[in-house]
Amino acid sequence: MFVHHPLFRPVAALALLLLLDLMLIPGFFHLELKDGHLYGSLIDILNRAAPLILAALGMTLVIATRGIDISVGAVVAISATVAAMLIGGTLVMQDGVPTYVANTPMVWALCAAMGAALLCGAWNGILVAGLGLQPIVATLILMVAGRGLAQLFTDGQIITVYYQPYFFLGSGYLFGLPFSLYLVAGVFALTALLMRKTALGLFIQTVGINPVAARLAGLRTAVLIFFVYVFCSACAGLAGLIISANIKSADANNAGLLLELDAILAVTLGGTSLAGGKFSLVGSVVGALIIQTLTYTIYSLGLPPEINMVVKSVVVFLVCLSQSAEFKTMWRAVQGGAA
Repeated sequence: MFVHHPLFRPVAALALLLLLDLMLIPGFFHLELKDGHLYGSLIDILNRAAPLILAALGMTLVIATRGIDISVGAVVAISATVAAMLIGGTLVMQDGVPTYVANTPMVWALCAAMGAALLCGAWNGILVAGLGLQPIVATLILMVAGRGLAQLFTDGQIITVYYQPYFFLGSGYLFGLPFSLYLVAGVFALTALLMRKTALGLFIQTVGINPVAARLAGLRTAVLIFFVYVFCSACAGLAGLIISANIKSADANNAGLLLELDAILAVTLGGTSLAGGKFSLVGSVVGALIIQTLTYTIYSLGLPPEINMVVKSVVVFLVCLSQSAEFKTMWRAVQGGAA
């Protein structure tokens, strides 16, 4: 039963990758406690995977409704840019000590950044659910225009943040672990609660399996589709805050670049079908960890970074084959002929 479980393949792939790291990278599983903070390769992978996990959670619900959102990276850039521009940092003297203060109260800056992300999700939702545009075309509009807007806001420059409390979102520690992991855990818990303890998860699956039948059964499919795009952008907006807080700046040109492709790959690696219907939040998290572990492995072994893209393309090819009914039929025929 365990072998046939949907999570068996992604968990097995992650386990094999970790085993490879154990053999090739000295001290890979070593953890060290310094100043009450845990350090090590595993902690670094989890911390760097946090934005991807958030993007993958939002993408999971979109794909479950037979949709796709390729504007995730642009939303990350917009959210990071808005937060960095509003917070900034001005050097003042407090009690004779030079201190940086935020140009705008941090709470309001974070609300504005998340509000911008929600507006992006609402835009996608209106185009897909309201106007009936194809999801890839609708989100392509924001993918191009969104990053362009972020670049216009910053005049193509990198906006540096000097406000120390803001850095806590991306590089702070709480009870020995990176604070970003608590943000991811909170979003995951909330999403799992909505999907498993309410009828929302069942409705989303119904829309993904057969949207026409769902509408005839009385479900407000447009509202559900609108919701998943808003939720996806909200996750991307939070990921943008973590990224900008970690690097202490906002780069509208490169922030979240190709993150949507990694999110889609993480979702498919986790067992969610691009055809819609059933989905797995845990599987998407495992898929994101596979991608980040793979990236860490390639860099740690001193291989050229370009190999990372080649490996990802091979993984995408294998995932597509695993979800192809025609390939499965051909494979069974080959096995039958060989027997």
